[in-house]
Formats: sequence, structure tokens, C-alpha cells
Amino acid sequence: MSNKKAGGNTIALNRKAKHEFFLEDRYEAGLVLQGWEVKSLRENKINFMDSYVMMKNGEAFLYGCHISPLATVSTHYVPDPTRTRKLLLHQNELGRIFGSITKKVLTCVPTALYWKNGRVKCEIALARGKQLHDKRATEKDRDWSREKHRILKN
Repeated sequence: MSNKKAGGNTIALNRKAKHEFFLEDRYEAGLVLQGWEVKSLRENKINFMDSYVMMKNGEAFLYGCHISPLATVSTHYVPDPTRTRKLLLHQNELGRIFGSITKKVLTCVPTALYWKNGRVKCEIALARGKQLHDKRATEKDRDWSREKHRILKN
């Protein structure tokens, strides 16, 4: 369980996750990728706003992540941009995530994709869904803090 923020080498952020969920515990997971996917990530050809993490047979998988293939991908290989990708986590982290999902009725969402030591890492978070009044309260607090900074600046 790491509370580190995504590194300076950020590929993509899932801003929708902060709006839709209360984010609790965060984990850093490796990602099993193919060569053409890594090249596409270097070009920032990714959309993972609607992606989610599911546990299956004691392993974690990333669903709904769309990595657009580059035009230079070989002609004899047909890439699948929305294939299911495996997340690499330690066994005790998988156990904690699975326990939280089943007992506390939380969901697991990806929040960021970034480079770390030449490898692609995915930050995932355990999240509790927000209701409409929670979203309004968050927006109201954000507006008030923005207004407060404007007042103090002048």
C-alpha cells in the first residue's frame, strides 16, 4: 500500500475517478503490455477514463483501457486496442484489495498511468461511489477555496 503520487513522468490521469468516487487506499501496479502498446504510450495514445479493475482467479485485470495502435505497427499483426491487461501486484496486496472489495463493498479504479524506471506503472485506488449530493458538496468546497484564494490575494 503506497500513498505516493504519480511520478513526474505521467502518461495519463483519470480525472473522472476523483469526481465519481471517494478514493481511499492507493496501490502501484505493474502492467503487462505488448511492444506496440509501449510505443503507443510513449506517444500518449491512451484513453482510460472508463476503465476499471476486476479480480479474477486471485489476479487483477484492467478492463476498458483503450490504447490506440500507431500506424507503424507491423502489417501482419492485428492489434487489439481494448484487450484485457493483467496488473502485477504482490500477493498480500491482492488479498487486501480482494478483501476490501468483498467486505467493504468498494470498487477498484485506475487513477493514473506513469513511467517509473523505464516501466509503465498503473496507480489503482479502492473507491467508494459518490452520490449526487456528495458531488455537489465537493464542487461547492472547491469553488469556496478558489474564491478564498482570490480574496486573500487581493
